Amino acid sequence: MAIVKAYTLPHPPLVIPSVGKGKENLVENTLAALGKVSKEIAECKPETIVFITPHSVMYSDYFHISPGKTARGDFARFGAPEEEVVTNYDEELAYTIEGIAETDSVYAGTQGEKDKSLDHGTIVPMWCINKNYSDYSSLRISQSGMSPAEHYRFGQVIAKAIKQLNRKTVIIASSDLSHKLQNSGACGYASEGAKFDALVTENLSSGDFLSLLKIPDDLRRGAGECGYNSLMILAGCLDRHDVDAELLSYEGPFGVGYAVARFIVSGYNEKRDILDKYMEFAIQSSKIIKNGENEYQNLARRSLEHVIETGDKLPIPNDLPSEMKNKRAGVFVSLHINGSLRGCIGTIAPTTESVADEIIQNVISAGLSDNRFSPVTKSELPLLTYKVDVLQTPEPIKSSGELDVKKYGVIISSGHKRGLLLPNLDGVNTVEEQINIARQKAGISPTENYKLERFEVIRHG
Repeated sequence: MAIVKAYTLPHPPLVIPSVGKGKENLVENTLAALGKVSKEIAECKPETIVFITPHSVMYSDYFHISPGKTARGDFARFGAPEEEVVTNYDEELAYTIEGIAETDSVYAGTQGEKDKSLDHGTIVPMWCINKNYSDYSSLRISQSGMSPAEHYRFGQVIAKAIKQLNRKTVIIASSDLSHKLQNSGACGYASEGAKFDALVTENLSSGDFLSLLKIPDDLRRGAGECGYNSLMILAGCLDRHDVDAELLSYEGPFGVGYAVARFIVSGYNEKRDILDKYMEFAIQSSKIIKNGENEYQNLARRSLEHVIETGDKLPIPNDLPSEMKNKRAGVFVSLHINGSLRGCIGTIAPTTESVADEIIQNVISAGLSDNRFSPVTKSELPLLTYKVDVLQTPEPIKSSGELDVKKYGVIISSGHKRGLLLPNLDGVNTVEEQINIARQKAGISPTENYKLERFEVIRHG
């Protein structure tokens, strides 16, 4: 016996009557679906329920598995401290996942616990399930900052551990969809919201995990979702198995998409090798982009590939344009996989003898030394695409009124502290956002005096 069923469940605290205080009646379809799920789980009596949450501790390059024997959580922050959930963790499963992850080179484990108390992404689904069934051990697993494909791979690791222990298990992917469905919602409205939710619910209802994995990152970011990677881990748990998929409900009356979907696991099916098929798609997509590279992107790519494959720094090629060999400038190099950032390092002012040198230095740092990510591996090289921003000379400005978030980058300085943000970045739509992000990067508090500079870039990619 192994994974028998899997569900994607939303986590709005207002479905708890003492929190919702009547508002729960506005999501009656969600309530009905949650009740149905609770009864189904009670009927199949799993030994363990794995909860995948977007709201526990999250690391950029590591999947966290909550350690310990027990945990509790309550709804105090939502005005209902009397509502609490207590659970026993499946420690054996946690350690088995940790061991298989190490063997399979997936960065996951029980180290780095910051808050033992259960988050609302866990306790809302758990509270709903416990209404009908509570005789189970649980496991809480967090998302990471890694790519959707890595989340899928981690799901495969979880499934291996469950199979090894012969544990009758249900998987719960705690996942709210877009938070930008209505102007009246807390996050406002974005056109990407409804598009994202329509794609996700269509793919959930058909069990089409390959199409789910292919959803563009810019659409995800624009939609303001919080649970997509929970779905990716769930999908990985069901890799190479047929599933009977059904969307039980979807609604979004408060500007947030709530979807409840069920997946009943049936026989093994070698043809549902979703990750392998996705990697073929991703490599082909990367090839198309690389075919359009200019000299700047090409140098960045060749430099990183050379150092990873040989251990040596690439000598500056003789056939580069003169402006790359003779001009000096600050340069930012960013690496991407399917639109997701995989590393970015840059210099505000030139630190080497040429733009070419600057590119080689910074792409190696972006690939191997960006502390937000693990070092790029050889297997990732076919998936990577490259962007190179050559900075023009910064100029001081007197106020934010002289900025344009699309045209100018910003440098903010206070004493020895200095932060920079490039122009025309996805998800940065206002000058205020641009300044705040640059200020936070520099460690400058809102009350400190600071100076502003603006600069333009020549963007390649």
